[in-house]
Amino acid sequence: MISKDVAKRFIAIVGEENYDDSQVGRASYSYDSTPVKQAMPDAVICPRNTKEVSEIVKVCNELSIPIYSRGTGTNLSGGCTPTQGGIVMLFKNMNKIKELDLENLTITVEPGVITMDIIKAVEAEGLFYPPDPGTVKISTIVGNIAENAGGLRGLKYGVTRDYVIGLEIVLANGDIIKTGGKLAKDVAGYDFTRLMVGSEGTLGIITEAILKLVPKPETKKTALALYQDVESAARTVSKIIAAKIIPTTLEFMDKATIEVVEAATKIGLPTDVEAVLLIEQDGPAEIVARDMEKIAEICKAQNATSIQVAKNDEEGNQLATARRTALSALARLKPTTILEDATVPRSEVANLVKAINEIAKKYNVQICTFGHAGDGNLHPTCPTDSRNKEEMHRVEQAFAEIFEAAVKLGGTISGEHGIGTEKAPFLELKLGKEGVAAMKLVKDALDPNNIFNPGKVFMENNRNRVVISR
Repeated sequence: MISKDVAKRFIAIVGEENYDDSQVGRASYSYDSTPVKQAMPDAVICPRNTKEVSEIVKVCNELSIPIYSRGTGTNLSGGCTPTQGGIVMLFKNMNKIKELDLENLTITVEPGVITMDIIKAVEAEGLFYPPDPGTVKISTIVGNIAENAGGLRGLKYGVTRDYVIGLEIVLANGDIIKTGGKLAKDVAGYDFTRLMVGSEGTLGIITEAILKLVPKPETKKTALALYQDVESAARTVSKIIAAKIIPTTLEFMDKATIEVVEAATKIGLPTDVEAVLLIEQDGPAEIVARDMEKIAEICKAQNATSIQVAKNDEEGNQLATARRTALSALARLKPTTILEDATVPRSEVANLVKAINEIAKKYNVQICTFGHAGDGNLHPTCPTDSRNKEEMHRVEQAFAEIFEAAVKLGGTISGEHGIGTEKAPFLELKLGKEGVAAMKLVKDALDPNNIFNPGKVFMENNRNRVVISR
């Protein structure tokens, strides 16, 4: 626990209204969106600016107090849970868009800005910030950066890392550094900007980000391809890419997911098919029309029973929204919903889907699969009940085999959710002992007292961790 004297030091930095060590306040930030994982912090602190972040970090580094920085806690790998006590650093006071630079096509933001607010602000100026994770309406940019979040548009436009060009970072000793900038080129020293993106809050605290923007596409068109064969749908993905067409969105949903999403949204999704592909293309009208025509031909050649093209943007947005609701819809089935992600080369998507289905049968568990098939990133999701220990054991075995299958297919154990606590046991499977050891050297050099998000990414003995049912 944090002593009264140390609490006074924190309060002197941020003010009494921005420090909370009450039971209720602590419990509110004891978990993220990862199912059945909870761990109590000793306090919650809300800095108002970079200087205050620096002063807090100096105190924590001096006394070896863990710091868990977080936005809105939408993390799905246990990345925000304060597994070793310490303080949760919340960015609710640092939530401003500081500058929208139309000459350099950049936007500068504080860590607590909601992703959708960034998208709306730039689109009002005819610009575009492409990364759009499933939690785009509630997630913060600092969380997106920490996990290198992707989204439905990742196939064509890339992920968060591709748009972060400058950062302000507080290091473990309290030093404040700036990396990158409003630059098209910059090779002055090590690329700390890219190192920080996806580092899951383990190397420093981001207090400002400069994001690259692109022109907003002129138009878009959305289609839904229907299949009575899951593997044909998955195969279509690699065929479209092989035809040198890169859609904005190329999403996959299996029958179980479709049924649940339709029950939740009631927008008319077909429930008598085994799988669907949600396909969107954007750009100049003539190019969009040409690409969608070719895509339809490829889908039909791969046994699609029907290609339904949205009549307008509103109908297309409905389809995209339905896909975004997949997790919340599946969460209605049982008390516990375990959503994972595994990524393989696009050419192996069909094989991964096949492997997931075989593994689900082997362990007698229900696994619904959806995800960003266009970039090889699938989300096998298991509705279960954490109170059923025997079933949970089978679920854990099934996901362990799914990760192994992904790696054998040339893939990875996480495409966008991060490692956190939940995938730490599998990191060596992907990187090998030598790779993990090299990462630890970086962590030890930048954070020698292990104050930034300890217990994450690397296997450690976690304390204060209990199982809950939500």
